[in-house]
Amino acid sequence: MSKLILIRHGQSTWNLENRFTGFRDVPLTAQGEREAHTGGKKIKASGLIPDMVFTSTLERAWRTAELVLVGAGLNLPLIKSDDLRERDYGNLSGLNKAEAAKEFGEGQVHIWRRSYDMPPPGGESLADVVARVKPYYEKHIALELAAGKTVLIAAHGNSLRALMVVLDFYTRDNINSFEIPNGEPLIVEFAAGIPTQYYYL
Repeated sequence: MSKLILIRHGQSTWNLENRFTGFRDVPLTAQGEREAHTGGKKIKASGLIPDMVFTSTLERAWRTAELVLVGAGLNLPLIKSDDLRERDYGNLSGLNKAEAAKEFGEGQVHIWRRSYDMPPPGGESLADVVARVKPYYEKHIALELAAGKTVLIAAHGNSLRALMVVLDFYTRDNINSFEIPNGEPLIVEFAAGIPTQYYYL
């Protein structure tokens, strides 16, 4: 039975400052580094051994992947892709969320954050993220899972939410109820190539 390990990056400096980050490249905080390392130790304790690691090209994701591997006692190359990056928040990027609410209106910012297909100005909707994650998953990751491999993906809140839509665990109507905590490994199990269940370690 193949397994997919999903892990959202540890706390970043802009997570700490409550800023919209998107494509902006910011590092992990000390807490974020601990979260990633602890996630790796949980993976090691579970007995899961990833065969491959895919990650975003943004530092907070690939650094998380590195620290997860250290925590798990593994040494694997990282396969990085722009397609696994966080959602682009466009004109909201860099703004504190309270500042954004003051500038654009709390209701409008809520719509941009939680609507499936309405992007913020100059940015992406979650539907746009699904549209780039899906072909990458099908071309590069699904084939490895079909071959029976265990695959680790270290990415972002919205790229992982998009993946949960691709895997048919959620739909456009209920994906907003799904949140993945920083640094917590989420395991997806497959049977005959079909994702059947997911759980946190």
